[in-house]
Amino acid sequence: MEFQSTVDPWMAVRIQTYLGLLYQDLIRAETLSAAGRLPPVLPVVLYNGGTPWHSADTLEPLIEPAPPMLERYRPRQAYLLLDEQRIAKAGPLPERNLCSALFRLEASRGAAEAMGIVHALLDWLKAPEQTGLRRDFAVWFGRVFLPKRLPGVQLPPLGDLSEVNHMLAENLETWTDQWKQEGLEQGLEQGLEQGREATRHILVRQVRRRFGPTIAEQTQPLLARIVDLRMLEDLGDQLLISPDGADWLRAVQNMSAGDGH
Repeated sequence: MEFQSTVDPWMAVRIQTYLGLLYQDLIRAETLSAAGRLPPVLPVVLYNGGTPWHSADTLEPLIEPAPPMLERYRPRQAYLLLDEQRIAKAGPLPERNLCSALFRLEASRGAAEAMGIVHALLDWLKAPEQTGLRRDFAVWFGRVFLPKRLPGVQLPPLGDLSEVNHMLAENLETWTDQWKQEGLEQGLEQGLEQGREATRHILVRQVRRRFGPTIAEQTQPLLARIVDLRMLEDLGDQLLISPDGADWLRAVQNMSAGDGH
């Protein structure tokens, strides 16, 4: 499982590397099945970023097309993406489900909404044998959730969900105002990312029409690295004057390197 707060256009490459290293460790430790085989692995990317995940979910689109005789050797590593905020916003989630609660918290936009989910968690995790889970959620609140929404606020160590609930209740009014401001800033960034994503989509479509699918596939991960909307718009002009696909790719590579992302 890989945890991500930002989009990585080369995630499929990282996943293949991790899987290969895992298998090598299992071989060295002789931790194999009764039949002497390696175990199947489900690679999961858990993403909690504000902008939608737009990287390739398999390795194949990131590699140059191969001649037909080499096609069978082309790696096809894939991974399962769990985009927490998009899952939470897509529709009703299962009740009394800890993963659902985590996703809803990531997508929450106010202290009152978060406190309602904490109340539900306290009800679900009240048994003595679930003390560890209550503590894990409290630590996550103190180290991940609250610092993201309340930058600069000094938070005491949190050891149990009941402490999180008391803290939210005591600071509800003050923190609601701060979370609203954070939500406005996130909304602005999401609007900018939507504009960037729409521009990337249009560029890839036009490249496919002008230079063909191979150049379009090579263009996509390069565009994903450019976050400056003006640079993406400038590439629209470049596309009109590039004489061939090679010149176009050089221009995109230079632009992505200059963006410093």
